[in-house]
Amino acid sequence: MASNILFLPFRRTNAVSMSAAIKQYISTKYDQHPDMFKKDLETIDQMRSNAVNSLEAHVSGVQKLTLYAAQLVWIGGKFPIDIGVDFTWYPALGFNTQNPESQNNLRFELANILYNLAALYSQLALSLNRSTSDGLRAACNYFCQAAGVIAHLKDTVIPDLRTTPPEDMDTMTLESIRQLLLAQAQECFWSKAVKDGLKDGLIAKLAAKVCDLYDQAADYGTKSDIISTEWIHHMTAKHHHFAAAAQYRASRDCLDKQKYGEEVARLRDSLVCVNEALKESRWINKIVLADLNGLKARVSEDLKRAEKDNDVIYLIPVPPKSELRTLDRAGMATARIPQEVSDPYSALEGKSAFGQPLFAKLVPYAVHVAVSIYDERKERLVNTTVIDELEGLTQKLRDLLQSLNLPGSLQALEKPLGLPPSLNTHAEEIRQQDGLHKLRRSMHEINKLKSNDAAMYQEGVGLLKAEAEDDDKARLKHGTGRWNRQPSREAAKHLYAKVDEIDGYLKSAASSDDLVKNKLKECEGAIEVLGGTARDLELYVPNSKRTASTPLVERAVDGLRSTLSDVTKLEHRRKKRIQEVREKVKYDDITGAILAETARFEREYPMQKIEPAQFENLFDDRLEIYNEDKDMVSQENEFQSQLITRIKEANTAFTTARRGDSSTKEREKALQRLENAYFKYKEIVSNLNTGRKFYNDLANIVTRFTDDCRNFAYHRRVEAGQMETDLSTALSNLNLNIQDQKERQNLRSHYTTHQQQQQPFSPQQQPPPLQQHQQQQHPPTHQYQQQQNPEPMPAPTPTRPPQPEPGIWDPTQGIKFGGGPPGAPAQQRQQVNGNLHHPAYPNANPRGGGQWDVSQGLRFG
Repeated sequence: MASNILFLPFRRTNAVSMSAAIKQYISTKYDQHPDMFKKDLETIDQMRSNAVNSLEAHVSGVQKLTLYAAQLVWIGGKFPIDIGVDFTWYPALGFNTQNPESQNNLRFELANILYNLAALYSQLALSLNRSTSDGLRAACNYFCQAAGVIAHLKDTVIPDLRTTPPEDMDTMTLESIRQLLLAQAQECFWSKAVKDGLKDGLIAKLAAKVCDLYDQAADYGTKSDIISTEWIHHMTAKHHHFAAAAQYRASRDCLDKQKYGEEVARLRDSLVCVNEALKESRWINKIVLADLNGLKARVSEDLKRAEKDNDVIYLIPVPPKSELRTLDRAGMATARIPQEVSDPYSALEGKSAFGQPLFAKLVPYAVHVAVSIYDERKERLVNTTVIDELEGLTQKLRDLLQSLNLPGSLQALEKPLGLPPSLNTHAEEIRQQDGLHKLRRSMHEINKLKSNDAAMYQEGVGLLKAEAEDDDKARLKHGTGRWNRQPSREAAKHLYAKVDEIDGYLKSAASSDDLVKNKLKECEGAIEVLGGTARDLELYVPNSKRTASTPLVERAVDGLRSTLSDVTKLEHRRKKRIQEVREKVKYDDITGAILAETARFEREYPMQKIEPAQFENLFDDRLEIYNEDKDMVSQENEFQSQLITRIKEANTAFTTARRGDSSTKEREKALQRLENAYFKYKEIVSNLNTGRKFYNDLANIVTRFTDDCRNFAYHRRVEAGQMETDLSTALSNLNLNIQDQKERQNLRSHYTTHQQQQQPFSPQQQPPPLQQHQQQQHPPTHQYQQQQNPEPMPAPTPTRPPQPEPGIWDPTQGIKFGGGPPGAPAQQRQQVNGNLHHPAYPNANPRGGGQWDVSQGLRFG
C-alpha cells in the first residue's frame, strides 16, 4: 500500500467472441438472418474489448464499462443468460487470484463488469490530488459511486445470477467492500472539513461516522473468507484512529466551551484509542502509521497541557469515560448508484452518448411469425380485393375495345395518312425500353434464375437421397436391431415435405413461363415493328383515301373520341391508385404494434407462452384500414359499367354513320394490331417482373432448404459414424471377452492336469481343498468324457474347511517368509516351487527354520 486509503483491484479476463455465439443462436432460434445484425455483432465484441481492457485509472473507462453493462442488461432480455459463451474471469481478491472461473452466463459477465466499474471509481478517487478541497470533493463522489455500484451488484445482480456467485462476491465480502468505500468517502469529507477550518464539534461528528463505517467494514471483513488480514488490520487501525480523532476534536470543542474536566477525559480516551490503533503497526503501511504517530503526539501534548491547567488553575473534576456523552454522528457519504447502472434502459433511449440498443430489431420467433402472418394476409387482401379487381376491370375494358376494333377504326378515319400521335407515343416508349430485346433479355435472366433454383433444389434432393441410401445400407449391414435410429423419411419429415412443396412451385412456374412465351410468340412481329424505326412503322400501316365526312359522321366521331378519352383517363387513374395502394401496403408495418402487444402479454401473463394466434384481434383491427380501398373498387366497377354503356352507344353511332365505307378497313386492322401489341407488351413486361420476383423469392427458400438438407446429412453422417464406432467397439469387446474366457479355461485345465501329474491320489484319498474346489468347477476333460451317465450331484453339506496340507497357501494363515513350514519335507517344498501359479522362483533351494534370509529375497509359501 502506498496510501492511507485502499482501492479495489481490477478483475481480469480472457478474450472471447460473443458475436459467434449470438450469431449461432440467431440462426437456430430466430427466423431472421444473422447478417441483418452484422454491425451489432461487430459492435458487441468491440464494446467488450474496450470494457475489459479499461484497466487504468482514467475517466474514459467509466463510459466504456457502463455502456457495455447497459448493453448486457438490454441483450439479457433478447437472449437467454446461457447464450453459449464461457466467460472466464480471474478473482481480484482472496488467495485464488490465479485460478480463473468460467461460466456460461451473461449475468456473470455483468457482475464482473460492474465490479470493475466500482474498482475504477475507487482507483480514480485514489489518483486525485487530495490535498485540495476540489480533489477531496471529487474523491468523495467517486467513492460514493463505487459503493453504489457494489450495492447494486449485491442487491440486484447477484440474486438474479441463477448460479453460485464467485467466491469473492459473497454477501459478506461485498458488504465489507461497500462499508469500506463509504468509510473512505466519509474520510475524504472529513479531510475537506478539516482543510476548510470548520468547527471542531462538526469535525468530531464526521470523524465519529468514519469510525463507525470502518468498524462495520472490519466486522464484515472478519466474516468473509476473501478479505485479507492486511485489509482487516488496516480497517481496524482506521477505526481506532478516527475514534481518537473524534475524541480529540470533541476535546477542543470542550476547551472552547470551558468544559475543562471533560476536555481532559476525552483527551485521555483519545490517547487510549491511538494506542489501540498502534497495536496494528506491524501490519499497516508507513503512511497510516505516520498519521497515527502524528495524532498521538498532538494528543499527548494537549493532554499534558490540559491536565496541568486543570490541576493548577481550574480544579474541575475529570468525569470517567462511562459518564461522557456519546458523540453525535454526521453521515455525509451515501452509496449513489449511477443512473446508467440503475436504469440502463433510459440510458439507451433517444440520442444519448450511449447510442442505440443493440439487436433492437431482433424480433422473437412468435412475433416474427405473427408479422409474417399479417403481411401475408395484408398482401392477399390487397391483391385479391383491390389490385386484381382493378386490373380485371381494366382488362375487361380493353377486351371490349379490342372486340369493337377501337381505337383503330377511329384513328384510321381521323388520320388516313401517316401515323396517329398515340401510336407514335407507344412506339417511342417501346423503343426507349429496347422493346423486344428487353423481353428476350428478361426471359434469359429468368431462365438463368430458374436453372439456379432448380440446381440448388436438386442438390438438396441429392443430399437427402444419398443420406437415405447410406442409412439403408447401414441398416442392411447391421440389422434393424442394432441400427435402431429413425429412417431418413421419418427423421426429416419437414424436409421431405419441402421437397414436394418446392417441386410444385417449380412446375407451376414452368407452366406460367410457357404462357408468357406463347403471349410473346403471338405478338412478337407487331412488337418488333413498334420497336423498329419510324420508316418501318409507316410501311406497316397502309394509307387510306381521304373521304369527305358528313355532319352525321363528324358527330359520331366526336362522341366516340370523347368516350375513348374517358377510357384513357380511367386507365391512368387506376394505375395511380394501384401504385398508391402498393405504397400503403409497403409502409404498413405492424411490428411495433405486435411488440407492444407482446409486452402487454408478458406483463399480464408472464408464465404464458406467446403464440401468433394471440394477435388475431390485432390483425382484424389493423386490416380495417383497407376498407376504403375496397369501397373504391366498388365505385370503379360502377363507373366502368356506365362507361361501357357509353362506349357501345358511341361505337354503334359511329359504325352506323360509316355504314358502307370500306376505304379504311386495312388501315384499321393494322392500327388495331399495333394497339393490341402495345398492351400485350405491357402485360408481358409485368408478367416477367412477377416471374423474376418469384424466382428470387424461391431462391431464398431453396437455399434455406439446401442448407437444412446439408446440415441434416452432416449430423446424420456424424451420428452414423458414432454408431459404427460403438458397434465396432461392442463387437471387439465381445470377441475379447470370448478369447479371454477361452484362455482362462485353458489355464485352469492345464493347472488341474499338472497338479494331477505332480501329486496323484487314490480314489480313497481326499484331494487338497483348492484342487477339489477347482475340480468341482472345471472337471478335467478326460473325466467328463468317462462320465457318460453321471449321477445327480448331491447338495453340498456345510462343513468346516479342513486344514490345508503343507505346500498349499491358506489365505487365513497370512504370509510367512522362508522356504516352507518348519520341518516340511524337502519333496513337498520342491512341489510348491514347481507350481505354475506360485509366485516364488521355481527350483529354488528352500531354507528351514522359518527365518528370513536377506540374501534370498522374498519367497511366499
